[in-house]
Amino acid sequence: MVDTQSKVRLGMLTPSSNSVLEPMTARMLVGQPGITAHFARLRVTQIGLSSAALDQFDQAPMLAASELLADARVAAILWNGTAGAWLGFASDAALSEAITRQTGVPASTSALAFRDLFRKRGITRVGLVTPYTGDVQAQIQTNWQANGLDCSAERHLGLSENFAFAEADEAEIAGMVRAVAGEGAEAAAIVCTNLAGAAIAPALEAELGIPVYDSVAVSLWKAMDLARLETAAITGWGSLFAPH
Repeated sequence: MVDTQSKVRLGMLTPSSNSVLEPMTARMLVGQPGITAHFARLRVTQIGLSSAALDQFDQAPMLAASELLADARVAAILWNGTAGAWLGFASDAALSEAITRQTGVPASTSALAFRDLFRKRGITRVGLVTPYTGDVQAQIQTNWQANGLDCSAERHLGLSENFAFAEADEAEIAGMVRAVAGEGAEAAAIVCTNLAGAAIAPALEAELGIPVYDSVAVSLWKAMDLARLETAAITGWGSLFAPH
């Protein structure tokens, strides 16, 4: 593993209207002076299945932003957005490969991080919690079901404006997590990096007895893994970072 006494920089591709992931990532890295997170923004304002909404996730701007992050000599690059949940894991795998090919830096995405986490921990029944509209939620369920993940337990807020996702309060998010836990989910997945679920995950885990995985936390977990950092160094943020 990398010696965290020397500086390790993690690169994050960030949706432009996201106001949660940067401060939340910084909070999780408090007490880790050897690890810093660095962000490049990409235009994302609406989430939906229209051509205009889907075009926001073209590879070209992501590759350009990745090259700028690579200038900071980051040890990993994460697309810290969950579009691959509805676009499909194959789309995110192709993006990750393209970023690494262009920059030489290991890369992944929030959606792939969820997939890898579920596989590593043997989770197949996922409680899907999102702010999205019903059609986007259904597309995520279809994609994840095709990859062996049962997301029949789900709750969503029916929103499409990305900025508005950050305005969902913790009580509302916690209520959705409790609902999917009550339907037999093995783990709850808060899927959206602009939904503020990371800080409430530990208390919900203690209350419900299942893992509660937030997208911002899962993205950091994956970035640290790519950079060969010990994730157990992050404490107080739930079972995600603990040795397994």
